[in-house]
Amino acid sequence: MAEPKTGDRIAKVLARAGLASRREAERMIEAGRVTVNGKPIDSPALNVTAADRIAVDGTPLAAPEPPRLWLYHKPAGLVTSARDEKGRRTVFDALPADMPRVMPVGRLDLNSEGLLLLTNDGAIKRRLELPSTGWLRRYRVRVNGTPADAALVPLRQGLTLDGERFQPMTIAIDRQQGANAWLTVGLREGRNREIRRAMEAVGLTVNRLIRISYGPFQLGKLAQGAVEEVKPRILRDQLGLVATRPAAPAPRRPRKG
Repeated sequence: MAEPKTGDRIAKVLARAGLASRREAERMIEAGRVTVNGKPIDSPALNVTAADRIAVDGTPLAAPEPPRLWLYHKPAGLVTSARDEKGRRTVFDALPADMPRVMPVGRLDLNSEGLLLLTNDGAIKRRLELPSTGWLRRYRVRVNGTPADAALVPLRQGLTLDGERFQPMTIAIDRQQGANAWLTVGLREGRNREIRRAMEAVGLTVNRLIRISYGPFQLGKLAQGAVEEVKPRILRDQLGLVATRPAAPAPRRPRKG
């Protein structure tokens, strides 16, 4: 009986090369766009080694890039996707022209702003997004009205909305500002429009939402629309990663247009 082939799953190798997320790589494989040693493959379960010749759309796969991570201050009004079926502007339209191919870690909806993490590495993306890792995401949230602390108790205990369970949030009322109040909200999951939906459930309407941190990574004073690369030493300390070579500094100003 033949020994099972060692190495890594082909989808993982494609993601590590910065070509696509693992899920996107699986779709590319299913579409017949990937060949190994000159033959098309149709299963992401295949294991490959450094000795295998891998190509996508006929182009040989480049050597893996060192894992990298960027902080991006997303403005409101941009969609967090590579393309939008409604033709709206995306974060990728606003990034500097000489940014490498990157993937967003989680999402911020169209009207939300603040810290969006970007990475060239599918493994980093998955690790930061998995609920089991429990990365705390913190937000500054402006709501219309004058919320009483007691009204926020259901959010701190955890809600079930439309059959979907929301984990308990940490919420502090920071200040009242005219007809609005500012809150600081922390959560460990990133469900679709979670904060907006939870606030609506207790009678509050969110009119501004800014993510200020994602795990140990802080928005700080990063200007709106700016990009800043996380230093390899920080990746090593926070994620147990080591860059294989010094990364070129990322541009800090977005492309105009």
